[in-house]
Amino acid sequence: MEKPDLLTETHIFGDDTHVVTVRAEHCEALAARHIAHVAVIDAAAPYTIVRTHLSGAFLQVCLGGEGQTLLDGSWRSHTAGVASFAPAHVLHAFHCLPGQRWQLCWVRFMPSSPRSLAGAMAPGFTGFDGRPLERAVLGLSAEMQDGADPGTCAIWVDIIERYVSRMVDPWQREPRLNGMWSAVLADIGHSWSLEELARLANISPEHLRRLCWKNFGRSPGKQLTTMRIAQAAHQLATTPKKIEAIARDVGYVNPFTFSNTFKRLTGFRPSEYRSKPRP
Repeated sequence: MEKPDLLTETHIFGDDTHVVTVRAEHCEALAARHIAHVAVIDAAAPYTIVRTHLSGAFLQVCLGGEGQTLLDGSWRSHTAGVASFAPAHVLHAFHCLPGQRWQLCWVRFMPSSPRSLAGAMAPGFTGFDGRPLERAVLGLSAEMQDGADPGTCAIWVDIIERYVSRMVDPWQREPRLNGMWSAVLADIGHSWSLEELARLANISPEHLRRLCWKNFGRSPGKQLTTMRIAQAAHQLATTPKKIEAIARDVGYVNPFTFSNTFKRLTGFRPSEYRSKPRP
């Protein structure tokens, strides 16, 4: 199947795709948690989503079948038991494969959510059983159709948030990484070496590598790069600052290296990314 056009904001559902959605405008408990909407979907081609400017962070879990998701600069097969997390202001796309159904559950956060803040989390995939999250979303949906008791809705949303935390807060389970990456975010433009990062975490460089691969599925250097580009994308989308200044802010002395890295991870040159209209 031909890949979607990544230069155009696209939302194609098709007649054979079925969605159960609960939105914040109808559910005060979601709004209180800064969650824009939650959904369970059973999709089939031509189901295609392209978000050229993701305004809020997005968690999506595959429950069954197979589709393809573009994240962190590359397309990947997205199968059952795998979750993807896209921070705000990144290029994000996914689509069904011909002849295959694809079952998904997702949580879309508002721009005001702490999970949508620049650098809150880098994009990534991880193993995650989405079935409990699916049941919580369906439970909330059923309650919304059956009188929408505020207390019961709040309980369902609390359960949703707890399951989300298990996936998108991996470094919260490892205090040494939490403190280290917090320090990095506070000075993202510094030329961090592996040895400096390891000293911040009070562990050996090799142990840091192992922890990063375990928690993020990438090396410390790649994690730092994705965090820098996420911060740069946030500045491009929300400030008039010059591109060269943004590059320096996030640790790139050479603007060409910054542009090439940004293109590799987002699909756009920085100038293209900034010039695209927001949906």
